[in-house]
Amino acid sequence: MHAHNHDSGAHAHGHSHAHGHGHAHAHAHHKGNNNRLLLALLLTLSFAAVEALAGWWSGSLALLSDAAHMFTDTSALGLAAGAAWLARRPPSTRHSYGLARAEVLAALFNSLLMLILLGYIVHEAIDRFSSPHAIAGGTVIGVATIGLGVNLLVAWILSRGEHSLNSRAAMLHVLGDALGSVAAISAGIVIVTTGWTPIDPLLSLLVVALILVSALRLLREVVHVLMEGVPMQIRLESVGHDLAALAGVQRVHDLHVWTLASGSIALSAHLDLRDLANWPSILAAARDMLAKQHGIEHVTLQPEVLNAAPLVRREWTPHPAAAGHTAPRSQAVPHD
Repeated sequence: MHAHNHDSGAHAHGHSHAHGHGHAHAHAHHKGNNNRLLLALLLTLSFAAVEALAGWWSGSLALLSDAAHMFTDTSALGLAAGAAWLARRPPSTRHSYGLARAEVLAALFNSLLMLILLGYIVHEAIDRFSSPHAIAGGTVIGVATIGLGVNLLVAWILSRGEHSLNSRAAMLHVLGDALGSVAAISAGIVIVTTGWTPIDPLLSLLVVALILVSALRLLREVVHVLMEGVPMQIRLESVGHDLAALAGVQRVHDLHVWTLASGSIALSAHLDLRDLANWPSILAAARDMLAKQHGIEHVTLQPEVLNAAPLVRREWTPHPAAAGHTAPRSQAVPHD
């Protein structure tokens, strides 16, 4: 996946991992977050059936939509909890990075599930405009108010944990429920006071529009991770400049930065050096700089000493503050 080009006479690998305390801390975080997901699942499931029956009896699409949200929340939270458990499994000979990316896959599934649900609600809302249904507004208000309380409690529980893609996907479902409950309450009040039933599908469509923006944004981030794109908060050019500016480094090439899982960023690069004897100090400086300035702690660096400069299409120079280096001037070369 990230192959190194062994094309120079002198090679050595500097492979640094911030494991130890870092992994123990991460595992504790995962365990706590998993417990929160399970508690949120139980609360959501306990109310979903009640709301579905009330929505069917009252004839409210807004209430039925909210109940459908809660049922998908149950599967979403269950999937998130299962993925969080898998993420705690240690690396193996078959999965050398462990199963941390299971959380990203869960986020992908939950995002797609939300889009399918939104499509169903739009279809039902359009159908209700042409075929209005009688709605028991008082029942809608009462049940939706209790549902809103449950949703807010679940959202509070989830907000106390880590904010991974997985937990964000679960939170998206819960916040969608909360908006659905608000829409159902509003629809119930309008129906009780005015008898105007089209407000029910109209508010359902409004909720769909609000949730759709967040769902598409999350889906884009998940796909970006799975495509091993550079993390959104990382500027590849800045990383290349900073590595090239290290004393003793001539140029940087084959630079890759990607996300292993939420909160875990990896980097690999080839560093051309003036003198291989300086590699231990350069490696230590590179690790320290990448961790402090860019939040990258899973680092693989390959030192190389070349007799001739390779042909490159463009160059990255160090930041202006590092321009005091003597010739030959450092340069970072992006991988073509």
